Amino acid sequence: MDAPVRGARIAGVSLDCADPRELVDFYARLLDGRVAWANDNAAGVAVGPYTLVAQRVSPYTRPTWPGSSIVHLDLTCEPADLAAFQRRAEGCGAEVAAFQPDDRWVVMLDPAGHPFCLTPIAG
Repeated sequence: MDAPVRGARIAGVSLDCADPRELVDFYARLLDGRVAWANDNAAGVAVGPYTLVAQRVSPYTRPTWPGSSIVHLDLTCEPADLAAFQRRAEGCGAEVAAFQPDDRWVVMLDPAGHPFCLTPIAG
């Protein structure tokens, strides 16, 4: 009889991009993380118990918002800090997405075009 297999665990979230180092540096600054490793094809940023991985794909096509993005990150803050968090994200290299579906959060685009939300709504 086989031993029971433990459930899978999430090792990280990978984001496709053209420049892994640029993307991982962005998320390290934005999230107060640390670059855990980097090579020509991929890089990882440690953020608490989580790892975001930026992986080079060629040719890379930026996602469009709304539309082609399959997964996006939701980043939370205190409600009173939302405008400051948005300014921080812009200072790190993000841009505000043209389409904003709700005024309770802000959809941003990282340097590779991936949408992410700044939201005071914690899960």
